[in-house]
Amino acid sequence: MILFLAGTSDARELALEIQKEGFRVLATVVTESAAKSLEDAGIPAQIGRLTAADIAALIKEKGFQAVVDASHPFAEEASKNALQGAKEADVPYIRYERESQRFQHPKLSVVSNYAEAAKLAAKKQGVIMLTTGSKTLEIFAKELVGLPNTRMITRMLPRIDNMEKCAALGIEQKDIVAIQGPFSKELNKALYKQYGVTLMITKESGKVGSVDEKVEAALECGIETIMIARPKVDYSNVFSSFDQVITDLNKKLCIQ
Repeated sequence: MILFLAGTSDARELALEIQKEGFRVLATVVTESAAKSLEDAGIPAQIGRLTAADIAALIKEKGFQAVVDASHPFAEEASKNALQGAKEADVPYIRYERESQRFQHPKLSVVSNYAEAAKLAAKKQGVIMLTTGSKTLEIFAKELVGLPNTRMITRMLPRIDNMEKCAALGIEQKDIVAIQGPFSKELNKALYKQYGVTLMITKESGKVGSVDEKVEAALECGIETIMIARPKVDYSNVFSSFDQVITDLNKKLCIQ
C-alpha cells in the first residue's frame, strides 16, 4: 500500500497510474475539494495537514510500503515532513515533481521568495495582479495594500475562507478575482486587459500548472512579470515522469 501526497492537478493522474500497476493507494490532501476529486476517480483520500510524526505513525499503523510525494512544488513543509516521516518509518520515499520551466525575457524578473517578490512589486507599483494563491497573501498585502499609485488584484480560488482572508487584510471585493483554473492564454489576456494590469506575479509551478499561459500572455501584452523560483529541497530521489515513479516503486518494492 502506498501513502500518496496529492497537491497538483496531475497528482490524481499519477495516483491512478500507480493503482493500475497493482498498488493500493491512500491519498492525503488539505482540502475537501481535492479529496472529492480523488474519490470521484476511485482513489481513497483523507483530509488534513500531517507532521513528520503523523506521517511516520500513519505508515506504521496502516503498513504503508512507500511514500510517493506528489505535493505542489511550493508545498515545501509538506515535502520535508514526508521525507522525515518516511525516514523515521524506514520506508522508501519517492518524489514526483513537474519539470521546471525556464523563461528569458527583458520584462521578466525571477526572485527567490515571496517577500522578495512583494518588495520588488512595491518598487514598481501600478496595477498588480497576484496569481500566487491565498496562503501567502498577507506577505503581499503588507507591502501593497494602501500603497500610493498601486492597486493589487488578487486571483484565487472561490472559497469562503479566501474571501474572509481578503476582508481581514483590507482587500476590497472589486480587487478580487475568485475563479478556478485552468486558464487559457486568451482568458489570461482578457483578465489583464479588463483590469489594466501593468505587473503580474506568479510562481514557477510548471507547465501543468498553466504557468506558461500566464507568463506568455503577460509578456505578449507587454506586462512586466515577477516569477518566484521554486524552493530548494534536497529530495534525493525525485522524478518528473509517471513512468519513472512507477519503475522506481517496482524496483524498491521488488515487484516484477
